[in-house]
Order: sequence, then structure tokens, then C-alpha cells
Amino acid sequence: MASIMKAGAVKEKKDKHISEQPVTLKNWYKHIDWVNVTFVAIIPFFGLIAAFSTPLLWKTAAWTLFYYFLTGLGITAGYHRLWSHTSYTATLPIQIALALLGGGAIQGSIRWWSRNHRAHHRYTDTLKDPYSVQKGILYSHMGWMVLKQDKKSIGRVDITDLNNDPLVMFQHKHFVFVALSMAFLFPCVVAGLGWGDWKGGLIYAGILRLFVVQQATFCVNSLAHWLGDQPFDDRNTPRDHVLTALVTLGEGYHNFHHEFPADYRNAIEWHQYDPTKWMIWAWKQVGLASNLKTCRRSIIEKGRVQQMQKQLDKKRATLEWGIPIEDLPLVEWDDFVQRARDGEALVAIGGVIHNVGSFMKDHPGGKALIASAVGKDATSMFNGGVYDHTNAAHNLLSTMRVGVLRGGVEVECWKRRPVKGEVISSTLSCVG
Repeated sequence: MASIMKAGAVKEKKDKHISEQPVTLKNWYKHIDWVNVTFVAIIPFFGLIAAFSTPLLWKTAAWTLFYYFLTGLGITAGYHRLWSHTSYTATLPIQIALALLGGGAIQGSIRWWSRNHRAHHRYTDTLKDPYSVQKGILYSHMGWMVLKQDKKSIGRVDITDLNNDPLVMFQHKHFVFVALSMAFLFPCVVAGLGWGDWKGGLIYAGILRLFVVQQATFCVNSLAHWLGDQPFDDRNTPRDHVLTALVTLGEGYHNFHHEFPADYRNAIEWHQYDPTKWMIWAWKQVGLASNLKTCRRSIIEKGRVQQMQKQLDKKRATLEWGIPIEDLPLVEWDDFVQRARDGEALVAIGGVIHNVGSFMKDHPGGKALIASAVGKDATSMFNGGVYDHTNAAHNLLSTMRVGVLRGGVEVECWKRRPVKGEVISSTLSCVG
């Protein structure tokens, strides 16, 4: 029996994916995705060492920055906004260019990248999110890349459109060739044939540029869910911050993006940095892009106002507003009058009884004026009959509530009927 149980335990352990097994000294290396580690850590490490013995020519530096922008655009304008969210339509030449440049960032094929990103949007901050920040900022930045994941744990999404796209599938099938050619060979050849700097082209425009563009993209998964503001919704972690936008070619306005993912823009204000948006817009002007999707401004502003109101409500909940009216005791009019005659400084305003005893000596209008309202309905006096009180006065008065008049608002027309021609507001009631 013991041997059977032991065999069952061993089988269960083998059936478990490595990501579900604890890390030990004996199996730690099995948790590592060595292919990804090679391209995001090992190659950049040796590239950095080689840079110390490789002079950086100004032409190579300029080419490195330019190629960083191009390969970054392959991810932001291509992998992300074109294929993951279909936020615009691009002509075939633009699609081919973006597929090649995106491959030069070595972040997986279009199909693989977009499938994960769609899952990220559908299952944000859950265990089905492939790079959920709930697992820690380091995991969402790089951990999900360097540690093996169980594909079955990632949420299911529809990628039928990608599977039916010949260019996407061609790049997916030949990704290794595309990636190595565009990440290392192409920048090396440009620098070599252009100004004879073969080694510099490989080290700076190839290896170190690759490291920077990868880390910049990873910041969208980590920093953009940790640093910044949430002007549209705070139920999940995406945030807006200019710093993240600067390193990601405009992808840092992530709170907006998660609210309106089909919008081809990440930044909607003129002063916000989003070169990817302007590049797509420029392509449209020359006929290389079309069907640029945008969300209506009124819908965007509704989201902003709702979030502002939510924040105001949170702030409001921390302030003292007096006893809630629904929690106050009901008081008959005659009891109210009698209690005032017995010495309580009670005043009725808007159907609510207030004890103003502690405030009478501080009343800006004088003690006599407020004393004249004790035992009476002072609604008209308080709301413009004598003085139209400020918000501060209304807020101060709310802290003095002690009861609610049965029957609602009372006015000083009690024990008489209106004379001919006199109009009494229908919102007030008289005691006759």
C-alpha cells in the first residue's frame, strides 16, 4: 500500500507543471526559461563587457538611437496597436516593416505577443494575466519572461484574426530567422557598410539597443501598473505617468489605454508624449494607414468625471458631516417648541432641528439675532430671508443636528391661513 501511495505521489508531481512546483537546489534550473534568459540577460551582459573595448562613434550612436526608435515602433505601433488591438488599418508595406522591426526587438512573434497581451487586458491583475503585477513588480517586469509559465494557466482569448493573417503566420513560422537577422545582422551591416563600424554596429545598435528596447517594453507591464495616476478608473492597477511614456514611445498612459484599448492613441492631450500616435497619424496623411479608431470625447470625459467623483466621495467619507438625517429621532412640533421654552437652544431649518446653544455667542450676526429664532422655523431666515448663508455655514450647521420634525418643514405661518393674494411655497407646510 505504501509503495502504491508513493508511486501516486511521484506521478502527481510529474504531472504538475514546473511552475507549480517549489524551487529547490535540485530543480531551480528547470524553472528557468533559458532561451529567453539568453536574449534578455546573457547576450546583453557580454555585449556590455565588449562595449568597454569598443569605441562608440557618433554615427553609430545616432544609428543606435534611430534603430531603437524603429524597433520600439515595431512593438508599439505594430505588435501592440495594430495587431493586438486592431486600432487602425495599415497598408501591406507598413505591415511588413512593422513585422520585421518588431522581430528586431526579440519579444516573440506577433501571434505570441498579441495572444498574451489580449489575455492581459481580459484578465488584468488576475492569475490568468500572463504578467500580472499582483505577483510582484519584478515578476511583471521580467519574471514572467525568465521563469517558465504553464500555458494552460494563461486566460483564453480569441486570436482567429491573427491565425488567418498570412503575414502574421509567416513571421510566427520564421521568427527565429527574422529575430536574429533584424536584431543583430541588420544593424551591424548598416554600420559596417555605412561607415565601417561593423563591431560597433553589432555591440551598440544590435546587442545594447536590444537590451534597452526590451527593458522599455517591460516597463509597460511593471511601472505602468505601479507608478502614476488613475484618472479614468482605479479598480485595476494600470496608471498614467509621463516617465513611463518617455521610455516606451508613448505607452505610459496606461490607465487611459486599459479603459479605451481600441483607441489608436495612448495620450489624448496635446502636451502628452506619444510619438507612436503621431507616427500613425502621419501614415494616415500619406495614405499608409486608415480607419484610425478613437473613442468619443464625451465618453472619455464621462469616465474622467466619474473617477473624480469617486475620489471626492472617498474624501467626503473622511470628513465630519454631523449625524445622518436618517439616524435622527422624529420630534413633534409641539415637543420642539416646548423643549425650546424649557431652555434648549433649538432651531428648525429645512425640517431638521439643530441645537445652536454652543454657537450662539460666536454667531457673526450677533447672539440676539440667532436667539430670536429659537423655538421657531428659521428656514427662510437662514436661506436668504435675513442672510443667504455660505457653504461653510451650511456645513457647520449640519454638525448641530439633533432631530427631524415630524411632517417636514414648518414655517412661521402656523395658526393662521394665508391672506388673499399671499403665496406660500408648496415645498413648505403650515401648522394650522
